[in-house]
Amino acid sequence: MFERFTERAVNVVSESQKLAQEMSCSEVLPEHLLLALVKEAKGVSLKLFRMYGVNEELVRKKIESYVTKSSKKAANIPFSHDVKDILKHTLDLASKSGNTNILFEHLFLSVITDKNPNIQEILKSCSFDIYNSREILTKLVQRKIKRLEHPEAEDDEDKNSSFESVYEGEALKDVLESAVSKLSAAGYEILGTEQIMASILEFSDKDLVKTINKYGLNAEIFEQKLQEQQSRQAEYEGKRIIFTPNAFLMMNSAFQTAKELGSSVITPEHIVLSILKTKKGLAYDIIKSLGINSEELSADILKPIEKQMPETLTIMKLAKEEARRIGRNIVGTEMFLLGIIAEGTSVAFEVLNDLEITMKDARLVVENLVGYGNEYFDKEITFTSRAKRVLEKAWVSAKKSNKQKIEAVDLLLAILDEPNSLAMKALNQLGVDAVEIKHGIQGIK
Repeated sequence: MFERFTERAVNVVSESQKLAQEMSCSEVLPEHLLLALVKEAKGVSLKLFRMYGVNEELVRKKIESYVTKSSKKAANIPFSHDVKDILKHTLDLASKSGNTNILFEHLFLSVITDKNPNIQEILKSCSFDIYNSREILTKLVQRKIKRLEHPEAEDDEDKNSSFESVYEGEALKDVLESAVSKLSAAGYEILGTEQIMASILEFSDKDLVKTINKYGLNAEIFEQKLQEQQSRQAEYEGKRIIFTPNAFLMMNSAFQTAKELGSSVITPEHIVLSILKTKKGLAYDIIKSLGINSEELSADILKPIEKQMPETLTIMKLAKEEARRIGRNIVGTEMFLLGIIAEGTSVAFEVLNDLEITMKDARLVVENLVGYGNEYFDKEITFTSRAKRVLEKAWVSAKKSNKQKIEAVDLLLAILDEPNSLAMKALNQLGVDAVEIKHGIQGIK
């Protein structure tokens, strides 16, 4: 039976068995399924429970007053007849909604619509609106296209082919030169996160350093903490290259961060954000030892960047919102397209608008291409490899034009250079092609 269940649906069933065991029950009851649903809820389901103030502690207390405890401890607790009926009903619901997979939402629907008096009483006492929730869940499972994986998720990995370009330009020149000097003075041959961070902190007149200083970290404190480190072991978790492995990881992350924030150059801000994000290396160890809240520091560093409102940063934010809207925690090129349209002020938007591409139509096409997911909307949003490649091409385009920022038009041109991307499939279905868009860009420029 369970071979058709998604991982989340299986987790609910498995959790209900654990709960039955915890409560010393002789069989798994519908009440245990309900509590498991509350514990494992994510996305829209979690929103529904929160809307009516339903939480694990509240439901557990109510269930304990209903279930009968057994004196015998069993390793394998069987399902009650009522639970078997719910599982059968779940299979029927999935078939009717056109899904080959049994989703968490199918289980949720079956449990809340079951005539079990205890379930009904528990939900009623929590003021849970069964009718409204049933409508929402029914629409959700009907809209879920059978594809659960993002179509671009299996693309080749991004190669970061332009990573060497981080050494070019003025944004990092002074920092890297200082870091190399520190490297020589320390008698090491491979650059680590600690030399890079120490060099950034030396520029005390910079706004970034003033922000970091507010958290109790300056060049002197960092150097003092560095002297207390007994070894550089935290810098080595892989093979040795020009950077220590963790410094290389951090620099790659800084490169990606720069692109996502709409910058065509890597700055010290991107490096510090990446140290805080990767959570690796001596630099991060020292920051952590000072009790600095990484999330708060990151937010403070981002504030002045966000105030500048770069087009691409705005588009990235809107793309992520579009992904969350349809239950996805992964952004593909199609979300970039929706982000460009939603941003509404760029040259790229004007071109698409002149071609009569509306947000409503674009959303419908994208939804048909990728389907509705059921990923947890609070998880960190990631990018498909093809989306990363488009960002990379946009970054290269901006650099060739000597721009400090990646513009929306760079992003749109990069999309046109990926003919097999979902964004291009969406544009084709909307009745436009690459030639028309390029012609429109040239006309406005």
